[in-house]
Amino acid sequence: MTPVYTRLLSEAQYGQVQIYESWLVILQAVLSLYLVVSIDVAKHDFRGEYDAYVSGILALSHCSILFFSVAGFLFKADIQSFFGIDELMFYFGVIYLFTSTGMSYFQRKEKQMLRYKSSTALTFLTLIPSTLLSVVLLYSGSRRGLTEQLVDRRIAGYYFPMIIGGLAASAAIYLRGKTCYEKRYWRYAFVYSLPLIPEHLSIVIMNQSDKIMVGRLSGDRNAGIFSLASILSYVIWVLLESFWSSWVPWLYEKIARKEEQDVEKPWIVVMHLFGLFSWVIVILAPEVIALLGPEKYREAKWLVAPMVTGVLLRFFSYSFSAVQKYYKKTKSVATGTVVAMVLNVFLNYVCILRFGYMAAAYTTSFSFLVLMVIQGILEYRTTGRLLVSLKKSLGIGMFYGCLNIGSTWLYYLPFYIRYLLFGMIAAILFITQRKRISEMLTLVVRVLKS
Repeated sequence: MTPVYTRLLSEAQYGQVQIYESWLVILQAVLSLYLVVSIDVAKHDFRGEYDAYVSGILALSHCSILFFSVAGFLFKADIQSFFGIDELMFYFGVIYLFTSTGMSYFQRKEKQMLRYKSSTALTFLTLIPSTLLSVVLLYSGSRRGLTEQLVDRRIAGYYFPMIIGGLAASAAIYLRGKTCYEKRYWRYAFVYSLPLIPEHLSIVIMNQSDKIMVGRLSGDRNAGIFSLASILSYVIWVLLESFWSSWVPWLYEKIARKEEQDVEKPWIVVMHLFGLFSWVIVILAPEVIALLGPEKYREAKWLVAPMVTGVLLRFFSYSFSAVQKYYKKTKSVATGTVVAMVLNVFLNYVCILRFGYMAAAYTTSFSFLVLMVIQGILEYRTTGRLLVSLKKSLGIGMFYGCLNIGSTWLYYLPFYIRYLLFGMIAAILFITQRKRISEMLTLVVRVLKS
């Protein structure tokens, strides 16, 4: 729906909506105490009382959100001023934080129980009405000349059905678990989840702070352009996360069997495959940006290369942090991520003021490179070895980073020449490396099947 939203909203209004949603993502992680992550391991530790466990820790998250919400009402004017929101946005935000937490718990639990149909059904039953209602309200507001109300209409239309869905999900959990307080559950959730809060929050901040800081330091219009470019990085991010969920069980099985030597070769293949995919996104960026937004968003194409490179580097760092999590060294994982987050926020502030809002895409990419190095060092300190060479990971990451950013010079050429050059390079690679490419794909498929 991005092409629709960008044509019904101005750049500044689109930026305001994206910044608002970024704040909600950050606040949900903080106010809910990120207890939802404990659901994954609790399935094995609380057999026979899993429903009660999920219900109990959801109640704890709701208590936390309720406490902070009451405090928020006491300082409502200051909070509205800080976040740059009106009363409607404030009230919808508070209610959404409460109900969306129930939705997160429901979806995570259903996936652990391998009940994907219910999770997918609830997603569709909330997202489709949310999307349609927000578009109807935006369109009617535009036709009636209510330009000052468009941001509120987008938020009300989108979040009202989401709130209803979250209430339904919360009710389903409580009715099934019939538990609000159980000391064992609360202690277990705290012990497991709290060390991971800094890591999760740091990743969220690194992903969301760019838009927020661009809006604060460079204006909502530039934040809107920056947000549009980030849509393309989400494409590769979704694919990477989906692949990782299939990869990590195999990785942990190899570690458990003392077969760590089998990990590096297929992982390097995976890095190259996704590196090439990121390059394809960069080549196509000008045309995709033209589809996603009107002429006023065209400069977003220059942001795509550093953004997808940053996502790629973050993915490469997973191979190091996953090993630490396997050995339950969650504090060291959090330490590395927090350091990278602080560096990212600092560089964003300095470079946006010095070089303009586009610098935020490059500083985040660099911060993820630093994160990969830190996690590699921490894995070595944890296990005394590296399953995947940090030197090779850095080399591959920097190669595709330079390729992606260097390819932006092709944007000055007509699109047909750019596509011709891309096609020629792809054909040469396929012809000269056909056997090796076939072996690489076969290896990865075999790993996923196992």
